[in-house]
Amino acid sequence: MKRSKRNIPKGYDSWFEYDLHKKFKRCAYHGETLTYTQVKTYEPDFIYQNGQYTIYIEAKGRFRDRAEARKYVDISNCLGEKEELVFVFQNPRTAMPGARRRSDGTRYTMQEWAEKQGFTWYTPETCPAGWSKK
Repeated sequence: MKRSKRNIPKGYDSWFEYDLHKKFKRCAYHGETLTYTQVKTYEPDFIYQNGQYTIYIEAKGRFRDRAEARKYVDISNCLGEKEELVFVFQNPRTAMPGARRRSDGTRYTMQEWAEKQGFTWYTPETCPAGWSKK
């Protein structure tokens, strides 16, 4: 059998893995999955303290890519009970990166994404009055 990227044996990622699996007879191939964490830092655009509660505010004109949007889900999952990440969207109807046109002509928006992910979001006009100077 000629070896090419197109005819890699089913269930294998490469010919190299296939050859090693034949050699490593006592080893399980793709036998389990491992969860891992990447330690990164995030600097919120704004921080609002409301007594013991902290609101991290992210100002978004648009998401550059899906990975950026995923980053905010990961950040939110790391926050404590008295912390929240919220968005202020310049235009909540902006399409998400890679969003395909639906049959009705619309695209998946930042607003829909935020609601699906459980984020509170605002526009500059709907932000809580307490965030502004008095």
